[in-house]
Amino acid sequence: MMAFMWNLTLALIWVVLTGSFTGYNFLVGLIFGYMVLAVMQRHVPLLHGYTSRFPRLLRFIVFFFVELMKANFKVAFDVVTPIWYMRPGVIAMPLEARTEMEITMVANLISLTPGTLSLDVSDDRRVLFIHAMFMENEEALLKELKEMERRALEILR
Repeated sequence: MMAFMWNLTLALIWVVLTGSFTGYNFLVGLIFGYMVLAVMQRHVPLLHGYTSRFPRLLRFIVFFFVELMKANFKVAFDVVTPIWYMRPGVIAMPLEARTEMEITMVANLISLTPGTLSLDVSDDRRVLFIHAMFMENEEALLKELKEMERRALEILR
């Protein structure tokens, strides 16, 4: 997180030095700041691994967008058709996430996808209870949710 703050600071310095206060120029400053931090990360332990997170973040955004679209179409199809295909239920998902931030991020990402809703976390913070609209195949649903958790933790760790 500190490396990202340095990247923002370098971008703001770029904007001030160039005198062009536009979004495009700020984006250019972010890119230049990213490149500077990529060079410096070998020498500054605080920056270690910063440049490897950005490609993972982009891959996660694409993955989440695809999952979001699939879930939207599935829910929309169920709403539009006269036959109800949903089989609601609650599933317990064992968590790999350990910190409060990781658990919150995973729970919110699951709740953002239509058809699923995070209900509660167990007292020992090892299980997340999720309500799902479509419980035809519990193993497949659990596999999809674990994949989302794995990718989210890839960004956070």
